[in-house]
Amino acid sequence: MTSVLTVDVAIQAAEWPVLLPDAETMARETAVAAWSRVTGGSDSPAEISILLADDSAVQQLNKDHRGQDRPTNVLSFPIGTADEGDGSPVMLGDVVLACGVVAREAAAQGKPVAAHLRHLVVHGVLHLLGYDHETDPDAVSMESLEIEILQSLAIPNPYHYREAAEDTALPL
Repeated sequence: MTSVLTVDVAIQAAEWPVLLPDAETMARETAVAAWSRVTGGSDSPAEISILLADDSAVQQLNKDHRGQDRPTNVLSFPIGTADEGDGSPVMLGDVVLACGVVAREAAAQGKPVAAHLRHLVVHGVLHLLGYDHETDPDAVSMESLEIEILQSLAIPNPYHYREAAEDTALPL
């Protein structure tokens, strides 16, 4: 099937092109890969919006929508799930990433910013498609799917870094 997903990427933070010059292209390609894997490349038109923002914008969104007054790496805002039947694209929702948080997490985990960006885009798109990680079985399912999608993009298991950090943690 031919992909009929439209991915609109907007860069709000001037830091993104400096940090990762091809962030817009990476975000778009990654969103399509995640959507295609989950939907099988559905022929129903759909649209996703990705905002590459700064930490303060994400902090405000996090405060307004989740009651948490701090920036976070990625936020997802699902909007629609079903085709309206008229052939027009269904707006699945928005994914917003915070540049500073993404850069700091990548550095702390010892992985490339590009790999972390791709992981968070996959994570955000999966939320738009109805996945969550509220229970352990759901988290395992979502993480497995993330790993599979990222491997298709030649990105290593993002949870390997978490496991490596846990293995080297010093006892308190």
